[in-house]
Amino acid sequence: MPTLRETILAELHTLLQAQSATALRGEVLPERVPTAGLLILRDGEPGEPEVTLSPLRYHYQHGAEIEAVVQGTARDAAFDTLTASIGTALAADRTLGGLCDWVEAEAPRPVDLPVEGAASLKAAVIPVVLHYSTADPLG
Repeated sequence: MPTLRETILAELHTLLQAQSATALRGEVLPERVPTAGLLILRDGEPGEPEVTLSPLRYHYQHGAEIEAVVQGTARDAAFDTLTASIGTALAADRTLGGLCDWVEAEAPRPVDLPVEGAASLKAAVIPVVLHYSTADPLG
């Protein structure tokens, strides 16, 4: 049976798969970026939890990351559309179906990356904070 942490990350990945871009989890950047763009979910760090004792609960602010990458001549518009669609999807379900207390993305810091012999890439890491509580830090 998967842990709550894994269940939340899997649900976030499922949400990303519903976007027009190809969504991967924990993969390396492929040689070719799909036309609609690429999203790679990185599991990130759960961080140090706050603890309450009655009942015993561990409250996490887990920092995951979404790498968003687009390529082509209209990459600025494609990047804007892709990041806006992620924001819209997260805003539609801030609890990921009740798994989290709250999910919130932070603003991306895009960079243009030149590619020799091909169109440049526009990429950014989008930090996503997953707020959730569990009775066991390993469960």
